Amino acid sequence: MRRFPKNKATKQVYNVDTNSMIMRDHLAADRTALANERTLLSYIRTALALVAGGFGLIKFVEEQAFIILGWILVPIGVAILVFGAYRFVIFRRTIRKLGCSYNINDTESEKN
Repeated sequence: MRRFPKNKATKQVYNVDTNSMIMRDHLAADRTALANERTLLSYIRTALALVAGGFGLIKFVEEQAFIILGWILVPIGVAILVFGAYRFVIFRRTIRKLGCSYNINDTESEKN
């Protein structure tokens, strides 16, 4: 796995010079941020389904095997939620370094 050099003075992530990024690059970074949010929502949806299914088995099914399965599903759902939130936060920090806030009203003459 290739590691990129860490330099605290620059805003480089993935070997990208954020000063030379054009509009297309900023929009791609914004799409990546939105995809990260959608991924978090899918983790939440999956965790909620597992927890609800687990509690449903515990509450409404009388067979011991299904009750045990329900008690197994609940912590798995919670673990998926924690993992998804952790992954979201880590990736969001990386995306922010790319500078996802591009103001469309900025022009090259105003930047100089």
